[in-house]
Amino acid sequence: MMDQKNLFIAIGLSIAIVLGFHYFYDRPRVQQQAQQQEQQQPAQTPLPGTAPLAPGAQAPAAPQARDRAAIVAEGKRVTIDSPRLAGSISLVGGLVDDVVLKDYHETVEPGSPRIALLHPAGTAHPYYAEFGWTAAGGNGAQQPKLPDSNTPWSADRQTLTADQPVTLAWDNGAGLKFKRVYALDKNFMMTVVQRVENTGTDPVTLYPYALVSRSGTPEVLGFYILHEGLLGVFDGSLKEYTYKNMQEEKNGTAKFATAGGWLGITDKYWLVALVPPQGEKVDAYFRYVLRDKTDKYQIDYIGAARAVAPGAAAESEGRLFAGAKEVKLIDAYEKDLLIKLFDRAVDWGWFYWLTKPIFFVLDFFYGVIGNFGLAILLLTVVVKGLFFPLANKSYKSMSSMKKLQPQMIALREKFGEDRQALNQAMMELYKREKVNPVSGCLPIVIQIPVFFALYKVLFVTIEMRHAPFYGWIKDLSAQDPTSIFNLFGLIPWTPPHILMIGAWPLLMGVTMFLQQKLNPQPPDPVQAKIFMMLPIFFTYLLSAFPAGLVIYWAWNNLLSIAQQWVIMRRAGVKA
Repeated sequence: MMDQKNLFIAIGLSIAIVLGFHYFYDRPRVQQQAQQQEQQQPAQTPLPGTAPLAPGAQAPAAPQARDRAAIVAEGKRVTIDSPRLAGSISLVGGLVDDVVLKDYHETVEPGSPRIALLHPAGTAHPYYAEFGWTAAGGNGAQQPKLPDSNTPWSADRQTLTADQPVTLAWDNGAGLKFKRVYALDKNFMMTVVQRVENTGTDPVTLYPYALVSRSGTPEVLGFYILHEGLLGVFDGSLKEYTYKNMQEEKNGTAKFATAGGWLGITDKYWLVALVPPQGEKVDAYFRYVLRDKTDKYQIDYIGAARAVAPGAAAESEGRLFAGAKEVKLIDAYEKDLLIKLFDRAVDWGWFYWLTKPIFFVLDFFYGVIGNFGLAILLLTVVVKGLFFPLANKSYKSMSSMKKLQPQMIALREKFGEDRQALNQAMMELYKREKVNPVSGCLPIVIQIPVFFALYKVLFVTIEMRHAPFYGWIKDLSAQDPTSIFNLFGLIPWTPPHILMIGAWPLLMGVTMFLQQKLNPQPPDPVQAKIFMMLPIFFTYLLSAFPAGLVIYWAWNNLLSIAQQWVIMRRAGVKA
């Protein structure tokens, strides 16, 4: 019958949404991949700035990881001290391998350590950026001596600040003098200008390169809706490779020819990216190799040839982003530096056209009222206002359906098991009373895109990370930390994750139950019992979702209840 079909459509849509999100959000983290074979992979294109193992060579045993602070303290370094970054640049190789984000901490707890983004060689998981020059090979000509990751550079000052760049210098003793200027803005972008001067008697042809190297496969969330791994924009097209994709890539290498764009390695909230000269054609690479029993990932690009005649000089400029994926900042870099699609560093997903605007609405409200939780409540009111005419029509239809329930029950008793006659009688009743049974699904359907977009905003944007609400909600991007199974903290026991059903999910379940009581009830007792179980079902599923999303759902239910109750009262239906 049409009223029952209507209800089942609503159930099906709701369950599909929540089950889907639950699967993406709360599914177990991806199982650790089977241990890779220890032998070296087939010969690959040599990585710029590195010395790959010769074919058949025995890989040396991986050195034991050392303390990060000790490695930084013992080396010759230029200190990084800007408003938002701390760390240092190694004078051995000129590597940017020590970057700490001053504004971000690992947890919400007071005194939590700051986020250490880049790590020098010798630590458990080295992660660094390198700039340099490489020469064309294969013609038998003697190669010039070029700076590499072991080159001892000298610096013109001790500290790199947002106001004072640092220049590194090195002379190869054979007619080539190299300089490298590091300049840092007040946020997370570093500009690196490389210069080579030929004071010898022979011309040289050099190619500028830059790379970011990461050792070890980081622990990832493994959610389908979030990309973590290697990514870049090449000739206006976004390319994304997970760590697993790279391990399965033929020869461990993916090559892209591009003019402009960028390439990087992204975590959920953090990004390390290279920005080549935007007007220059470059060859960009994503690379993977298993070396010393360790997964190694690298992004790099090689620029156009620079022919440097005796007495001449050549330059190359590149940029390094190492920091948090703050939406407005990323957008500003895209606009000011003309970096094509740099905003795609934030994983807005398929619904980019809706997800990003919702973020900006939330951010605007946050700027006015100073709390992202209140901003979510205000966004819900705005969404309800936008869809008010459509929802009003739907609720009026549902009120009419509820008003017709006695007649529908009478028809069921009259026709019994004669389904055809019963359906025909129902259709005549709907037509006579001018009721559209399908329109009752609209309140659920119209909120699906908003629900999904808000979920993405809460899940992927750094602005929502550690954003508090009130009371026990210290992080709107994380699940409600309370649980009914320890009486919300009164019992000194931490329930297992499966029993973490907090206060806000329970409130959402209660509001869903109340809203359900306003809707037309199915005449079939079995269906009625199934409907009675839905609030419990949804309460459990949503308990693992970000608290901000549960707050949105509960508040949306309350507004819907108020709207529907008023409409039913005006229609003369008992609410």
